[in-house]
Amino acid sequence: MDIKIHLKEKDIPRKWYNLAADLPTPLLPPLGPDGKPIGPEMLAPVFPMNLIEQEVSTKRWIDIPEEVLDILYRWRPAPLRRAVYLEKFLKTPARIYYKDESTSPPGSHKPNTAVPQAWYNKQFGIKRLITETGAGQWGSALAFACQIIGLECKVFMVRISFDQKPFRKLMMQVWGANCVASPSNETNAGRKILAEMPNTPGSLGIAISEAIEQTVTDPAGKTRYALGSVLNHVMLHQTIIGLEAKKQLKLAGEKNVDIVIGCAGGGSNFAGLSFPFVTDKINGANIKIMPIEPTSCPTMTRGPFSYDFGDTACTTPLLAMYTLGHSFIPAPIHAGGLRYHGMAPLVCQAIVEGLLEPKAYPQTKCYQAALTWAKTEGFICAPETSHAIAATIDEAIKAREEGKEKVILFSYSGHGLMDLSGYDAFMSGKLTDYELPEEDLKKFTAPLKSFPKAEAKKTGKW
Repeated sequence: MDIKIHLKEKDIPRKWYNLAADLPTPLLPPLGPDGKPIGPEMLAPVFPMNLIEQEVSTKRWIDIPEEVLDILYRWRPAPLRRAVYLEKFLKTPARIYYKDESTSPPGSHKPNTAVPQAWYNKQFGIKRLITETGAGQWGSALAFACQIIGLECKVFMVRISFDQKPFRKLMMQVWGANCVASPSNETNAGRKILAEMPNTPGSLGIAISEAIEQTVTDPAGKTRYALGSVLNHVMLHQTIIGLEAKKQLKLAGEKNVDIVIGCAGGGSNFAGLSFPFVTDKINGANIKIMPIEPTSCPTMTRGPFSYDFGDTACTTPLLAMYTLGHSFIPAPIHAGGLRYHGMAPLVCQAIVEGLLEPKAYPQTKCYQAALTWAKTEGFICAPETSHAIAATIDEAIKAREEGKEKVILFSYSGHGLMDLSGYDAFMSGKLTDYELPEEDLKKFTAPLKSFPKAEAKKTGKW
């Protein structure tokens, strides 16, 4: 039995898969401030037109440029591993596989989209990219991509993570990026927030507002914004994960997958692994597909399906998604990449359709799962990834209790070697669980009532 399943470089996927082509009920369109659907030209100050074309595309397959593949070859195809030591520890009949995205230079799945985004911007004549980052995985991935491709890079990093994870900031600086704590005094959005809440831990919504503001105010017009999750083109680029995993599972002798799991903050690593399997489910396969989020930021499990802004300053289009409200300020949990108020519209429509089964976990259970993982498989996972591991352990135990052989696949979205302060806090007994109070949820989502209604349309097949 092989516990590491490798693809040869010639077998790397050469096309990305677009779930928008196969969703039984199409996405609701993004809306402008007037409540009317926006056209591609409204996104042009923020994104290059070649990425906007991918954002609005309903083509099933989109070619990966050879120049992008040449960069991805640095770490792709990524290994699929069998978690045999965890299986033995749990005494489960389940066979547990994980797609190891920690092997990229920044140590996570994020470069899968950072590289093509930087490449398409360079082709369009852009000189500088600005973005935001929560825990730092996306910021470091874009810094890496810009260094390789030859663009300037600036990153607004959520203040609590800027303070908790100084080595992520240093990674960005090594790759030549400028990393700034958000909210900052460099933008009108940041100054306004600091005046109202000088001690705020920050949020991804605030950092997005700052990044977009600096993007659209570049007088030369040579700056664009890059987003590490949520949008359709980001989900598209990440599907290389699941497409590789399908080939590797065949090599491992597996004919079917029973359960697919990934942590979900904005949705990119989850979508990357799961979307190639979601299309199988649409076409009749019996697969349980689970996005996992924190109880402190329960976007999918408790948030309403509504039109909402993607940022705090209301500069983005209105997107139809599960949301906690664009003014939501998350608790300062250590899984910084899972603190976003919204969720990718493609993921959300798949939930509305019944194709996905989201679940929320408290952070102490996730850290305990991370320690179990380290004591069995040996690797130290990112706090975000621990949510997927916690759910995988639960499903493996359920398989043991039912006496059923099951194939479980999850996304190992990144390593935790830059997140050891969170492990220290957990092992020292300093971490507590936090469940978003209902009154706070109602407060943050109350403004949504004034937005256009997002009708949760579905076929009812699932």
